[in-house]
Amino acid sequence: MNPGTGPGAHHGTHHGTGGVRATARIEARADGRGGTVLPVLESDGPLALRRTRGEPDEARVLLVGAMSGPLGGDHFAVEAMAGPGARLRVGSVAATLALPGQVKSGARYDVRLDVADGAELHWLPEPLISAQGSDLHVTTRADLAPDATLVLREEQVLGRVGEDPGRLTSRLTVRVGGRTVLDQELACGPGAPGGWDGPAVLGGHRAVGQLVVVRPGFADRPVTARVLGPGAALVPLAGPAALVSAVAPDGRLLRRVLDEAVKVLASPDA
Repeated sequence: MNPGTGPGAHHGTHHGTGGVRATARIEARADGRGGTVLPVLESDGPLALRRTRGEPDEARVLLVGAMSGPLGGDHFAVEAMAGPGARLRVGSVAATLALPGQVKSGARYDVRLDVADGAELHWLPEPLISAQGSDLHVTTRADLAPDATLVLREEQVLGRVGEDPGRLTSRLTVRVGGRTVLDQELACGPGAPGGWDGPAVLGGHRAVGQLVVVRPGFADRPVTARVLGPGAALVPLAGPAALVSAVAPDGRLLRRVLDEAVKVLASPDA
């Protein structure tokens, strides 16, 4: 299915003096035969979605357009929903680059994830790069049913090579069965609270990331808190969830740490 051609598809990009507004929506449903279908795959403007080949029981979608922004004043949103028994994996083909724009106001990027009972959603985008002079507020909210599974990776790189970062505020909220298991916010760059890059926060590192794994089995067997290496720690969350927080000198090393964390949490002995 091509983007913008599914049921209820529309093109909702709005241009104006306040920047660009664009929304992408993904809905995954179990097909009753052990597979997953995408009845809704709609996108517009700088946000484009493409279905790619995956496992027989899993739908895979790539976000291919967000590397061109957001610019100052833009408001992008991505909504992904996995219905009962569906398996959905969402990634992106390139990093998202937050850039300064002609509009002085900041930009927004909102991600909303909904995962039903028996469903599994892997949200694995490429990093977000906060370029010098940009001002971006990112919110990611995941709402899960009690018997849902989520693997969520979030990576931020503060500044391109050889430059200072822009202003970046990132809030991540995860709820399971209506109960909040994680609600954290990080502000970095010019105008952020003093000491954001000091030893108590990022320790001078320019790449920061989180990995959240929600799995029903964690309710009976919570993960064991431990240090995973320099700048990385694993902690259990309230309910069937675990969090890995990591900092690294650059995005490549950060990805390596988070990839190893995925393997650790996939182990029955996690």
